[in-house]
Amino acid sequence: MLILIAGPYRSGTNDDPILMQQNLGRLEAAALPLFRLGHIPMIGEWVALPLLELAGSTQPGDEAYEEILYPVAHRLLQKCDAVLRLEGASKGADEDVRIALERGLKVYYNINEVPHAEE
Repeated sequence: MLILIAGPYRSGTNDDPILMQQNLGRLEAAALPLFRLGHIPMIGEWVALPLLELAGSTQPGDEAYEEILYPVAHRLLQKCDAVLRLEGASKGADEDVRIALERGLKVYYNINEVPHAEE
């Protein structure tokens, strides 16, 4: 499965880039275990951050940020098979879960819930 990892990125950081990077690290920490279960992990920021740079975004919440960050995740959800929702308050991740459920995708709340991929 292609699994979107959703959790806090900007939430709770007061837009501090160091805290945002730490949040990205928590998202990324789930990627290798998903891969080892036989799945393809995906994090919206992996796609969005290079696009933000190309679009000239200078700070979280600016026009380019709003144009790109959340829409990337929503577009990815059109291709994903499931979502892994990590702990932590996040309006964006909650919206990802809402969209996933609306589309009938499986939502996991713990890596231990994710099954091994069929060989």
